Amino acid sequence: MTVLTIIAMALVTYGTRISGYLLLRNRVLSAKALAVMEAAPGCVLISVIAPSFASKNPADLASLAVTLLAATRLPILATVTVGIASAALFRHLAT
Repeated sequence: MTVLTIIAMALVTYGTRISGYLLLRNRVLSAKALAVMEAAPGCVLISVIAPSFASKNPADLASLAVTLLAATRLPILATVTVGIASAALFRHLAT
């Protein structure tokens, strides 16, 4: 189930990124509209990890903290990679 969630998240993220450009390719967009287009994929990822804030599992909370730190310094793909790796590591160490 986790793998399906990751695949679905990747598809939705890619879909939001590419669909805007395909639908609006012949239009001139303002700087504000471009900023919204760039932020949409990140919003999808945030909506997936947001429930982790309510978790009581220390491994999930530690992974969330590492991911949030990575998000302040790294691009989105690297942040997702760090998040997945840290979740796997912390969950492994917790068992």
